[in-house]
Amino acid sequence: MSLDINTKKLKKNAFRVTKVRGIGASRIRVPGGYLNAKALGMIQDIAEQYGNGYVHVTSRQGFEIEGIRLEDMEEINRKLQPIIELLGINQEEPGKGYPASGTRNISACIGNNVCPFANYNTAELAQRIEREVYPNDLHFKIACTGCSNDCAKARMHDFGIIGMTMPQYDPTRCVSCQACIKGCKALSVNALRMENYKIVRDEEKCIGCGVCVTKCPMRALTRSEKKYYKLTIMGRTGKRNPRLGEDFLVWADADNIIKIILNTYKFVDKYISPDAPARKEHIGYIIDRVGFEEYKKWALDGVELAPETIVKQCVYWGGIHFDR
Repeated sequence: MSLDINTKKLKKNAFRVTKVRGIGASRIRVPGGYLNAKALGMIQDIAEQYGNGYVHVTSRQGFEIEGIRLEDMEEINRKLQPIIELLGINQEEPGKGYPASGTRNISACIGNNVCPFANYNTAELAQRIEREVYPNDLHFKIACTGCSNDCAKARMHDFGIIGMTMPQYDPTRCVSCQACIKGCKALSVNALRMENYKIVRDEEKCIGCGVCVTKCPMRALTRSEKKYYKLTIMGRTGKRNPRLGEDFLVWADADNIIKIILNTYKFVDKYISPDAPARKEHIGYIIDRVGFEEYKKWALDGVELAPETIVKQCVYWGGIHFDR
């Protein structure tokens, strides 16, 4: 086999270079970790015909088909086409596989299709974001999680989207059992109290988790019809300064969150280091270098926030510093 394989091209095409010369892995995007089971059979066929029969389920909820001969890339891309179409992935040219690998697979918890604690359909939002941002070569990581339990580890991403709800209280259904108060105290932030046999919510303290809704036996507390989200920014792992993402917006809506993400692509295009290999520089390090105030100006450009949305005017990150 020829050894003059263009590794830059194959990486962009979402193939991984492995430690074995001439052998790689084919990455499969699964936005939100949610897919039609038909795709599993297609993945199995590729793994058995072109790989070593094994598939790795990645930490980002995608798949990697192992043992792929890199000389088979073009044929595998044709085999991937039905999967790409089934999952609704944007392409530049059908039959040529994935057009970029920079923006990582958007991950999500199982969401309110299944989980009683989730405040929104996480897979649906992940797929919507996927359609907006992909393909792109810039190194972005995005995660959606249904509530403040953060099962998707959203705070370890560049953008973490945490579901919130504005609890709606109907005093005519309330029997003053205080199940919501006990639940909030035991499982959340103790934001509820009883006054004159009615429930009072501390609006400044409430994190919109929805625990009170799940505990009320009389449906005196229900989720708000409008969907709300908390946007955390610039969490990361890595060698130098791993850290958790910090709150940027609270009680935000999906439209504005997507606008901010798209604005961030423009910000990174402007300020990414010219020395960054393959245009791969973590957004957080760019913000550390340029300054949060400059980033905020770019992020909020053209964004019209709802009256209830809280914007953090200053964001500070801590974390462990191995670079000092």
